[in-house]
Amino acid sequence: MTTDLPKLGLAFVPTLPPERFRPLAATAEEAGLDELWMWEDCFKESGVAGSAIALGATERITVALGLMPAPLRNVALTAMEIATLDRAFPGRFLPGIGHGVQSWMGQVGGRVGSPLTLLREYALALRALLDGEEVSTDGRYVKLDQVKLDWPPQRRVPLLLGGTGPKSLALCGELGDGTMLASPLSVEEVGTAAKVIKNAAASDDHPIVASLIVTTGAGAQERLDAEMPRWHREPSPELGAAGDASAIADAVRQLAAVGCTSVVFQPTEDEPDLDGLVRFLGQEVKPLL
Repeated sequence: MTTDLPKLGLAFVPTLPPERFRPLAATAEEAGLDELWMWEDCFKESGVAGSAIALGATERITVALGLMPAPLRNVALTAMEIATLDRAFPGRFLPGIGHGVQSWMGQVGGRVGSPLTLLREYALALRALLDGEEVSTDGRYVKLDQVKLDWPPQRRVPLLLGGTGPKSLALCGELGDGTMLASPLSVEEVGTAAKVIKNAAASDDHPIVASLIVTTGAGAQERLDAEMPRWHREPSPELGAAGDASAIADAVRQLAAVGCTSVVFQPTEDEPDLDGLVRFLGQEVKPLL
């Protein structure tokens, strides 16, 4: 288990409108956070377009995309988009892929019989394309004929995978350069997932990213409890963190102790002062760590 302090990020939850991309990215950077995490939920906002906007609005912060749904995107297109952003903003874009929400994939005609097989084929092909290789493959789902990027990344781009069940988490450990966990999870659930991932990973240094729903100020616990049913969880003291900077910093330490290398702060849908929360996290919570 790692005892190193994790990187701190902010989730841009897609209940926010696209016009908030630029100002919120700038606020997160000014507040001193390490990462800004974009989502690609159907049918809200493009994660790739949003990442490009956020990268263009900032100078330092890492912009991560967790996660692009493999059934929704041709793997060659995903490789092109990742390579373009990585070359334009060297070292600042962190992409991730996953199964996608199966009901959404069904709505767009992309649901497959074996999401695990698709993710394996997709991850292997995407890794090879990003490494500048010419790829020909005739898998169950991924089919490429002598495909090679004209403008591959100039470095080895880390590729995160995401999943929920034990088989998916093991695949993330085996093939990914890091794993993005689902939200929300308790510290115990994160620790259990981390063991599965690291048992399948090539080394103990495999990065693990966990989300932490946070609230502060008046009515913080009540707002946190009201958020949980939106994520199909019952309110519990084991989920999220509510309170002052010390309470939230303690929750971060607990996640780090079970293996997290990045903690992504996730605001509630009814957060009354998002910019204020971001500054609080960067200027009051981060110094305590």
